[in-house]
Amino acid sequence: MTALDVLRADRVLSVVRADKIPDAAALCHALAAGGIRTVELTFTTPGVLDLLRSAADAVAQSDVVLGVGTVLTADQARAAIDNGASFLVTPAVRPGVAEVALSAGVPVFLGALTPTEVAMAVDLGASAVKIFPAGRFGPRYLSDLHGPYPDVELLPSGGITAENARAYLDAGALAVCAGTGVVPPARVAAGDWDDIASRARTFVTALTS
Repeated sequence: MTALDVLRADRVLSVVRADKIPDAAALCHALAAGGIRTVELTFTTPGVLDLLRSAADAVAQSDVVLGVGTVLTADQARAAIDNGASFLVTPAVRPGVAEVALSAGVPVFLGALTPTEVAMAVDLGASAVKIFPAGRFGPRYLSDLHGPYPDVELLPSGGITAENARAYLDAGALAVCAGTGVVPPARVAAGDWDDIASRARTFVTALTS
């Protein structure tokens, strides 16, 4: 299954921003146990390529889809793909990243905010467009964007919680990005996988309640 297939099924992606990840594979398995199978590590984490490589190997036979975010350059994109990333995410419209991803056949979720940026991301071949920072504008903004872009897959990120995530889905989001509410940096650094699995389960339950 591709990242888009899993996102359509689960409706949530976990974005992990942590200074330390003691065991990326265990983190992925904990999130999957809680119902979140799409996991985004980020280039803001030191040594993320090593973490990606080890985790990608460890989850290869599972249903976890592992990718990398905060990809800013073509070189980062190539390195991420070479180390096992199944998808790439950018915080803004990054043509070089899109070109590398498309050449490799890897889905890329380009970051955007304005209608112009959404159009640019689509023209560059984005599989979905990450709307960031979505929390500053709320679910209605996604509905507004779907006026001129009814067929664009939108992925809101930033400020999404268990309490408001369902509203973004109801506004037409492909899926939502779950951040520190599910993967608090301190809990990740401590390797508290049971707590993270529980947080993931709570978030997923809120999507259907």
